[in-house]
Amino acid sequence: MGLLFEEIDSQPSSIGEISLRRRRIPALGDRDIYEVKLGDEFLMSSMFVDAEVALSDLGLAAVDGDGLAVVVGGLGLGYTAMAALKHDAVGELLVVEALDAVICWHQQEKVPLGEVLNKDSRCRYVNGSFFELAVADDQGFDPDQPGRQFDAILLDIDHSPRAVLNDSNASFYNAESLTKMARQLREGGVFALWSNEPPDDDFMAVMHEVFTDIEAHVVSFFNPFQNGESSNTVYVGRKPG
Repeated sequence: MGLLFEEIDSQPSSIGEISLRRRRIPALGDRDIYEVKLGDEFLMSSMFVDAEVALSDLGLAAVDGDGLAVVVGGLGLGYTAMAALKHDAVGELLVVEALDAVICWHQQEKVPLGEVLNKDSRCRYVNGSFFELAVADDQGFDPDQPGRQFDAILLDIDHSPRAVLNDSNASFYNAESLTKMARQLREGGVFALWSNEPPDDDFMAVMHEVFTDIEAHVVSFFNPFQNGESSNTVYVGRKPG
């Protein structure tokens, strides 16, 4: 293991080996880059977090009120959660993460944002499958308050509605499942979703079946590996009422 690369942790999970790595790329400056991999597949890099931050910013900008109760689906490296906590209107944040290893990385502060999230009393980790809890009839996202409703649900787990990490996740991206999830939103509450792909007309049509005020925001950022611009998509929709 050289000075420019370190595998911080690697653990088996229900969907494969998940690992946390730290590296430096001298040509890109003197900074640590954190990466999460599932097997040989890259899930996230701290180099590219603009759209993860935009997921919180765009989603919460569409919500009215103070003392907001917010769910983030997928912890990753913590950037979506951190961005949500920067909004003073957020009163409580539940971060739903299926992989206990990822939660442990933050609790043990093996990742830079672990300390930030741990110190904020508004933030709570929930170890569970977002997709199962989203459609559960009698439980919901908060194990302490079954059946409660939230002001915003922000989802960043799969690469896109078409490119899922686990085949079972694919059944979530339809009108029936989104309608079930929307029961956990108050009237006027917001659902927002990150995608690595350009806006998808078919998924937009599904969103229109369940939500109003639908927008697909293209978030662009500089990609040094391509020496050019890359982009992700953030979908935002509002529960009628």
